[in-house]
Amino acid sequence: MQVILLQDVKKLGKKGDVINTSDGYARNYLFPRKLAQEATDSNLHILNNKKENERKQKLAELEAAQKLASELKDKEIKITAKTGESGKLFGAITSKDVAELIKTQYKVVVDKKKIVMETIKVAGGYTIEVKLYPEVTTKMKVIIVPQQ
Repeated sequence: MQVILLQDVKKLGKKGDVINTSDGYARNYLFPRKLAQEATDSNLHILNNKKENERKQKLAELEAAQKLASELKDKEIKITAKTGESGKLFGAITSKDVAELIKTQYKVVVDKKKIVMETIKVAGGYTIEVKLYPEVTTKMKVIIVPQQ
């Protein structure tokens, strides 16, 4: 019997997969637990429409991320911070600080977890990587200016 999985089932398949299974397994286990439904023509049509909509949505998100990446590419963020004599910062610049500055300067909300950088403890120029979407990243420059 062909069934459409409504949830991930261990050792069987993922949500949305159309699989062949024995009649008894489907009737006695999958259907009562709402893990699957019978693969009729109408159910398959609904499934195909959902997959097509998801594909279009992911494509739109990818295009938006690529546009955002081109806008942010090679932009600079200047941070003024108190430093000691040798250029060491009092405190440190973290990805949270950089995310807040991107939000204020470029009006783009970026999660601090999506910024790939080491904690900055010395004044100078640094290159950071911002992951906007899977496979879409951009590089930005962070310049730490000592406060006079």
